Amino acid sequence: MFKYRDEETARKVLDHIRAMDVDVRLMHICGTHQDAIVRFGLEDMLNEVGVRIAQGPGCPVCVTTSHEIADAITLARNGVTVTAFGDMMRVPTTAGSLFTAKAEGADVRIVYSIDDAVQMAREQPDKPLVFVGVGFETTAPSTCVPLHKDDCPENFSVYSCHRICPPIIETLFDLGENRIDGFIMPGHVAVITGTGMFEPVSAKHHVPQVIAGFEPLDILMSCYMLCKQLKEGRAEVENEYTRLVRPEGNPAALRLMEETFTPVDRAWRGFPVIRKSALSLKPEFEAHDATKVHEDILKLTPEVEAEAKGCRCGDVLRGIIKSDECPMFGKVCKPMNPMGPCMVSAEGNCSIAYRLGPKR
Repeated sequence: MFKYRDEETARKVLDHIRAMDVDVRLMHICGTHQDAIVRFGLEDMLNEVGVRIAQGPGCPVCVTTSHEIADAITLARNGVTVTAFGDMMRVPTTAGSLFTAKAEGADVRIVYSIDDAVQMAREQPDKPLVFVGVGFETTAPSTCVPLHKDDCPENFSVYSCHRICPPIIETLFDLGENRIDGFIMPGHVAVITGTGMFEPVSAKHHVPQVIAGFEPLDILMSCYMLCKQLKEGRAEVENEYTRLVRPEGNPAALRLMEETFTPVDRAWRGFPVIRKSALSLKPEFEAHDATKVHEDILKLTPEVEAEAKGCRCGDVLRGIIKSDECPMFGKVCKPMNPMGPCMVSAEGNCSIAYRLGPKR
């Protein structure tokens, strides 16, 4: 599946790893990395040279909790127009899904950017509209932009489900469920944050990290760089994705996030409450904070189960099991009948495994 020259380069990289005679377990936290790993058969190639690689909590939709989705459903069922990206619509909860609410007559709409949601709010000034913001540091800056404009519609508000990366890495170590010898870090996050954000984890836990791009060769090269660090006894943050990632990141985007959000404690799907791991709007933006604007409606949100009975999305997100080790995978749980978000989102491990993995 590689182009000829890429295949030749890939073989050389794998040969260099083989020569190191390693037995390592690496983890990445990015759905796009997982897509490339499965699509190009990298897992088998890496296993042959002593590298096992697992996906951690790198799918933003997947780590959003059932309670947060139930909040969005409750808003929609109580007269609020709810807008979200398409992957959020079909995530099931014991209170239904956003598509369920839409089928019942609620005003639920798919948008492709927050600008779409702002425009919709302008077109219906007499009805409240909420944008459900999902994603890591990559997408959080775009959520900030309209809130700083003088013409931000009064009827527009944001329900922030945004998360940030460093606290989840710390939590994976604190849980101690996995052997993790090194991390492949998401290049698109580092484009925003720069490289310094990852350094405290390497220093504290003596674990190497490599920031990687998304081509197959990027991933193989990052594995080589991690193996080399491990053989040499180093634990540093290295940047494989030098064509886009700069040490300082994107200062304008970082400044915008700092001016708009404050880190708060919040649970992630499959994880306990993680300190300072999510982004909430600062008090000065409470006129556009859905949790404040629609506080009375959100009190009506029903209790929901964290997972459907038998669903092991949480274990998949923590890297404890692979998708096909869940008893529901490919049987009860399929893309047209998902039991959890990992089978819904295009970045979800189960969806990727079902679409691109070995056919059953």
